[in-house]
Amino acid sequence: MPADLSPLIAATTRWLTGAFPAGGGPLTAALAEAQARQAVTVATWLRYPTDLDAALVVLTGPGGSARLDALTGAEGHAACSPQDLAWRSWVDEVVASWAAHLLTASDAAREAVRALDRCEHIVAGPAEFRRLTEPGAHDLAATALLRHPDLLEPIARLHQADLLDRLRLGPARAR
Repeated sequence: MPADLSPLIAATTRWLTGAFPAGGGPLTAALAEAQARQAVTVATWLRYPTDLDAALVVLTGPGGSARLDALTGAEGHAACSPQDLAWRSWVDEVVASWAAHLLTASDAAREAVRALDRCEHIVAGPAEFRRLTEPGAHDLAATALLRHPDLLEPIARLHQADLLDRLRLGPARAR
């Protein structure tokens, strides 16, 4: 039975959209969330390409948002409430870093989506990730902060080398 990675994807998406929010109303926020979710989904499936990898992260937990919060200056938010602590514990730092890189490097995003064909999780084709790989004008306007390379650089840089290795080696051969 495959492990459900949706809590990790949801929490990491929530962290990214909270740290780099969209302005301009509900439609803009929805467009930004869709792009963040696509980047996080691709990063998650690359990071945990097999059902066994997924089961292990669900069993052990992904690590939480503490280091990411410190990098973005949001350390005070982590201690707000028990509900906040609960979802933040499901944030995966590596996945957030990889997603940040994918959001700011369109070539890497396309390459990452192509690499998904070697993952056990893929259920749909590359069109599912169109907002990530081929964002339109409205998509880009909605993610002025979320796709800003200078703002995301400290996050993307954390685990960028591992992502590039994963893309070069393929998900099943990476460590």
